[in-house]
Amino acid sequence: MTRMLQSHVQDAWWQPAEGTSGAEVRDASTGEIVATVSSEGLDLGAALEHGRTVGQASLGALTFHKRAVLLKQMALALLERKEELYELSYRTGATRNDSWVDIEGGIGVLFAYSGKGRRELPNAPYPHTNVQLDGPLEVLAKDGSFLGRHIRTTLPGVAVQINAFNFPVWGPLEKLAPAFLAGMPSVIKPATPTAYVTEHLVRILVESGLLPAGSVQLVSGSVRELFDHARLGDVVSFTGSASTADGLRRHDAVQRGGVIFNAETDSINASVLGPDATPGTPEFDAYVRQLVTEMTSKAGQKCTAIRRAIVPAAAADELVEAVRNRIAEKVVVGDPRSEGVTMGALASLEQRDEVLRQVRALVDGGGSVVLGSLDAPEGDGAFLSPILLRFADATAARAHDTEAFGPVSSLLTYETPAQAADLVVRGGGSLVTSVASGDPAFVAGLTRRVASANGRMLLLDRDDARSSTGHGSPLPMLVHGGPGRAGGGEELGGIRSVFHYMQRTAIQGSPEMLTAVTGVWHTGARVVSDGVHPFRKPLEELRIGDRVVSEEREVTLADIEHFAEFTGDTFYAHMDEDAAAANPFFPGRVAHGYLLVSFAAGLFVSPEPGPVLANYGLENLRFLTPVSPGDRIRVALTAKQIIPRETDEYGEVHWDVVLTNQRDETVATYDVLTLVSKSHSSSRSAG
Repeated sequence: MTRMLQSHVQDAWWQPAEGTSGAEVRDASTGEIVATVSSEGLDLGAALEHGRTVGQASLGALTFHKRAVLLKQMALALLERKEELYELSYRTGATRNDSWVDIEGGIGVLFAYSGKGRRELPNAPYPHTNVQLDGPLEVLAKDGSFLGRHIRTTLPGVAVQINAFNFPVWGPLEKLAPAFLAGMPSVIKPATPTAYVTEHLVRILVESGLLPAGSVQLVSGSVRELFDHARLGDVVSFTGSASTADGLRRHDAVQRGGVIFNAETDSINASVLGPDATPGTPEFDAYVRQLVTEMTSKAGQKCTAIRRAIVPAAAADELVEAVRNRIAEKVVVGDPRSEGVTMGALASLEQRDEVLRQVRALVDGGGSVVLGSLDAPEGDGAFLSPILLRFADATAARAHDTEAFGPVSSLLTYETPAQAADLVVRGGGSLVTSVASGDPAFVAGLTRRVASANGRMLLLDRDDARSSTGHGSPLPMLVHGGPGRAGGGEELGGIRSVFHYMQRTAIQGSPEMLTAVTGVWHTGARVVSDGVHPFRKPLEELRIGDRVVSEEREVTLADIEHFAEFTGDTFYAHMDEDAAAANPFFPGRVAHGYLLVSFAAGLFVSPEPGPVLANYGLENLRFLTPVSPGDRIRVALTAKQIIPRETDEYGEVHWDVVLTNQRDETVATYDVLTLVSKSHSSSRSAG
């Protein structure tokens, strides 16, 4: 009996009542039925409410860093059982290499966001668990009593992800990672043709025991009524066709209900060959390799695949021949489980028929097939050989508005760089355009013309041809998305995508109130000088606002001259009285800024071994008032932000440093970053 896929909702596995019929999902290569899929009888409203209540509570109890550690542990759990996913992935028509991009690429996203979360986000306990500063402080009153700044806080709803069939592992994980890190529970809706792979992915995560209650739910089957249950605070991230996205975007929940809708849709991506990249150059060869890879990887079923190959007219014939030769040499179409096969089947016979229908539309619109055939192979498998079309009229509308979502590209030619740029932009907005050229002027000019029509651009030359991750590979640290036809949405892009699940709010108030809200000390808020130097306190004792104020130190001419000779910095402002006095910024000879920073360290340091383990940097250093020989300086050092490291016996402390002179004028301001033990016992063991 064919297995009915299960959903995982309200922290339990669920499936429709016995006898329920579902959509049949078949092996892409053999036609064998793999599973049936249905969500008939599933209470989607209850699933969303479970995420908003139980999921929000369980994730909200964890800091950013605790959630980041869980992402790493989830990645490791998936790696341990990755072969199970590979075996299932063969049934989607994917080769081992195709599946590597999907499976280990998706796992890599979890690793990447785990690392970025621990490096770039705070780790404050309640009530600052889900508060992230966004941008600099704005001083709204001359005396500093009224301040403003932006913060981000976790949205109170559920992150619903509606995914495409082509990446059943990477698709869910690249959406899950930033939402989970933001503290927002997810509901995963996989595309039916490959839902069995995503179901097993979620099963591995559930069985790992790592998922906080309500944090991840899975709906196998239709979610037609989901938008009727969505409300303000929810986010829907959609990957699929532009027409479906347009219909969802028109729903009342989005138009008037406040639901955030993010879309990544089909895209007529381009790859441009520069005029300098003639046959025989490394750039030409790299272009050919990349074009064939993008036509055949995942059987061309990638939203980032090259659909338009835009090349100089003089190089067109040789390019066609080079592509023909590479396909003949490298591409073997067949069941991906068979030895030697390099390109598998499309996801289904229906998908293959749709691709052929779109290819015929391209032919009707002026394209001629120069490689491949419109004849579908016989048999139960959804196989199709690579197809390259050529348009005599590169501006033909069909070449720029019709996508055959399979191993299909169209060759378009240009005479001038302006024409090449015009052809790229005619796509109406793309996820990615690549440029293969060794001519910086051509690359810079084209990039300026077409960047606004693209979410990402790959600049390919002989220097990066081997190290490049390729035209069609979104990376977790770079934005994935694009304007116009590509959906107008944005995913990935490092911590930027975490902020998609957080609300930005402008906070105005006194330094004391902003400190209370953000967990970061602001100038003017209360300070504590209890007679214990803050450097003697481990994290378990240190508090925001702990301060030490140093004694004064006079800066002498001998100090300045010694520093100049010792370091080699004999800039005239430090060594030549007349030249310095002629400078509009100085009253005469002045102390080096870095001499003052060095003196400041000597003034505020507590030198004996203790909780402070290391100084690892300065941030935001500004020199505001020159210091002349005979001036006296002192330092106020205040604990500004405390960030315990989740997996170490120490954490980071950011210290606010203000250096003033004998007239109480501010000489310099900056932040000192230190690593500090969590407890006295950990500082002794570190020593």
